[in-house]
Amino acid sequence: MRLEVGHIFIKDIQFGTESKIEDGVLYVSEEAVKEVVLEDEHIKSVKFDIARPGESVRITPVKDVIEPRVKVEGRGGVFPGVISKVDTVGEGKTYALKGMAVVTAGKIVGFQEGIIDMTGPGADYTPFSKLNNFVVVCEPVDGIKQHEYEAAVRFAGFRVAVYLGELARELTPDETKVYETYGIKEGMEKLPGLPRVAYVQMLQSQGLLHDTYVYGVDAKRTLSTIINPTEVMDGAIVSGNCVSACDKNPTYVHENNPVVHDLFEEHGKTINFVCQILTNENVYLADKQRSSDWTAKLCRLLDLDAVIVSQEGFGNPDTDLIMNCKKIEAEGVKTVIITDEYAGRDGKSQSLADADVAADAVVTGGNANQVVVLPKLDKVIGTLDYVNTIAGGNEHSLREDGTIEVEIQAITGATNETGFGYLSAR
Repeated sequence: MRLEVGHIFIKDIQFGTESKIEDGVLYVSEEAVKEVVLEDEHIKSVKFDIARPGESVRITPVKDVIEPRVKVEGRGGVFPGVISKVDTVGEGKTYALKGMAVVTAGKIVGFQEGIIDMTGPGADYTPFSKLNNFVVVCEPVDGIKQHEYEAAVRFAGFRVAVYLGELARELTPDETKVYETYGIKEGMEKLPGLPRVAYVQMLQSQGLLHDTYVYGVDAKRTLSTIINPTEVMDGAIVSGNCVSACDKNPTYVHENNPVVHDLFEEHGKTINFVCQILTNENVYLADKQRSSDWTAKLCRLLDLDAVIVSQEGFGNPDTDLIMNCKKIEAEGVKTVIITDEYAGRDGKSQSLADADVAADAVVTGGNANQVVVLPKLDKVIGTLDYVNTIAGGNEHSLREDGTIEVEIQAITGATNETGFGYLSAR
């Protein structure tokens, strides 16, 4: 499967009378994009704002971050099964608006939503401070249930991203990246002697606003499966969860999954990047056993030499992570796991809720309990009403002088290594 991704670099975002991209500037008509958001009857009103790198701006509570894209050639469209009709994606040509994102915010849905600071120490922990962010702040109708509000805001963000992505359809990309993988037999013939490597991605699927969607299907309703890594670049996986902000993979991260991109960098050189294996994270033991059994079975059927396993969330999913590691290693496949840690504010607590001697190659994104003091900023997009109640905060987080003391788990995409959350660690 071969996919060309054309990059359209966005240097700035401005409001204008019409929506267009001109000389690297994205102009957005507020009236036009307002109509896009208010298609959903669950949203009473919406406000838009722009946050640029280095500005004294704080965005909170953040729900999702999305990179606008448009399918130019090939089957299907972006966000298949969610916005576009169900069809297999990942081939042809797709354009992406780089250097910007759509950020959805508004009243809190779940207590684990986060913060993006565009400057100061908080900005150092999140990759989204480096982007020009078009922020969509939604006000729900009265009496709405949490899951209905979450879905309304999630879909509003996707609709806005698709609307903005369409503006690039007739443009010429500033650069183009090509990604290609092969069928099993073809790959063995074209890349003989290279180790066969796959990426096992654990998707948050514990329910109660802890959900991820694959082609529009809630991941907890699926068994472990195989996809081509280019499919995620067309939005085949989208976020719908409210886990701790530093643990959550927003849709932007799925579209730009750094593990996928790092493996493609070595594909055909040092490894044969065979595929991506998706598996879910469950609540009940029997479900954990079933999913990890299937993941290990797929690794063996594909005759893999090694895999990288990444985790989303912490605590309960630590068990899924270790079960996957143990069973894959037992099949003779070398395994590297990527995780973050919750080791307490002093760093002396047990980092993971589970462990095993088979997990002897571990990459960490750092301690999410590490405390940081965020300075008072000049502007807040959204509201500070929930800072004391989000995961990583406490009743004293918001101080009288306007500064905020929180654990870095409260920062969207946070990691001790600047990058895409814990997935960026190497």
